[in-house]
Amino acid sequence: MKKFIFSLLGGWCILWAAAGNAQEVLSLYPGSAPGSEDWNWEEGVSEKNLFQTKVVYNVTKPTLTVYQANPDRATGAAVIVCPGGGFQTLSIDSEGNDVAKWLAWRGVTAFVLKYRLVHSKTDDPVLELIQKMQDPEKFKAENMDVIPLAIADGQEAIRYVRAHAAEYAIDPDKIGIMGFSAGGTVTMGAATQFDKASRPDFAAPVYAAVLDTVRVPSDAPPMFVVAATDDNLGLAPASVHIYEAWRQAGKLVELHMYEKGGHGFGMRKQSLPTDRWIDRFGDWLQLHKYLDVVDPGAQRMQQDWAFLHRYDKDNAMLTAKNPARIVLMGNSITEGWSHLDPGFFSGKPYVNRGISGQTTPQMLVRFRQDVLDLHPRAVVILAGINDIAENTGPMTLEQTFGNIKSMTALAQAAGIQVVLCSVLPAFDFPWHPGLNPSTKVVELNKMIKAFADEEDLPYVDYFTPMVDQRLGLLEEYTYDGVHPNQKGYEVMGKILDQVLTKALK
Repeated sequence: MKKFIFSLLGGWCILWAAAGNAQEVLSLYPGSAPGSEDWNWEEGVSEKNLFQTKVVYNVTKPTLTVYQANPDRATGAAVIVCPGGGFQTLSIDSEGNDVAKWLAWRGVTAFVLKYRLVHSKTDDPVLELIQKMQDPEKFKAENMDVIPLAIADGQEAIRYVRAHAAEYAIDPDKIGIMGFSAGGTVTMGAATQFDKASRPDFAAPVYAAVLDTVRVPSDAPPMFVVAATDDNLGLAPASVHIYEAWRQAGKLVELHMYEKGGHGFGMRKQSLPTDRWIDRFGDWLQLHKYLDVVDPGAQRMQQDWAFLHRYDKDNAMLTAKNPARIVLMGNSITEGWSHLDPGFFSGKPYVNRGISGQTTPQMLVRFRQDVLDLHPRAVVILAGINDIAENTGPMTLEQTFGNIKSMTALAQAAGIQVVLCSVLPAFDFPWHPGLNPSTKVVELNKMIKAFADEEDLPYVDYFTPMVDQRLGLLEEYTYDGVHPNQKGYEVMGKILDQVLTKALK
């Protein structure tokens, strides 16, 4: 995990970089966002406008800007923050970055979402927005084409954060979403339309716009609702509507309706009670134990070091023998495959049993329940990069190789075909820089390849076609230098399919 603390003068002065400007920006989709592939306009920023605040416009490629939790107060919780702006702009500071900084300081990892917007034709998107709002019906009709895409971005943001929870020391059961105005619409979409991977654990619509009747799911998340009675867009009743729908359905909900504050107060200071709405949100988070200071990594290490319960329910559905089943055992590179390239698994007997952040000793501990007890025809083992990254402490290459040999022996004893994979190249680790992994990966791959030849086992060489001149992962195949993007997974998929087809004839 990246260290965001700099100590000066023997530790007397501590500066926490989450309050600074250099933040990690993640692409939400590996390529063009689904549904807007032909959008080709350029994203812009406006700082001099009638709103008198910084706004972003013409978003075509949704992103998440990461604000790491204060490590001294880390809670394991995360919030996706959705700024507002009428689906034409994003009030990126008052309803985005400033909120994220407040959350991060209190130990909550925050992700500011730039979701897709209506195309602005000029470099003054605020003036355009105001002019469009003079014709409400036309304005609404224009937005209706974009709103489903924006909500899809909110849903995908939750999926992304949950899939990468371990990388950011996040508890996958403590991921919420909040949004302002149009971002509140995105929040409500995510809070009412979700699957297992995209369900928010809590939601906070702030002076949200509601398009129609609120449908409350049977497993609706707890809700924090806030607005001002004098909302100049007339959206105060929408917040009351949300509250009443949740209350009548018997769901957990809290409403704060301020007498004054107008629309769009966000983190702006107006010398009004609305200046402190964010503190009330903090009280609510505390009520639900989302601000309890924990070390998520240490807590899980103590309670379930190998993450034995990660696939309990899924495994229970697969205990019957399947002569074609092939288990993919690995870490985040394997787990992320289903997220970034789901088409690879469609119609195939592949079962993904990757867990983000895992090292080979953890995989060895869970090998029986996640591989042997599933009675597969074959197991594909891709492991070792997190050992080199020292995710569970320093390890030698011999120790890593020994664990891979042990998994192989267990599978062979059970009559399961073993397929060994090369470790993907990596020049450095974003979460643990300075370990110089590139040559270690080369040495580990030599060990694995020699063992595969000795045991006459199929060997999947991902390394050779994906390595660059620095012995790192080719830029076109990755989004962070370690994990593949969709194009990278497509390359891996072709290689793996070819090896399996030949090996399992």
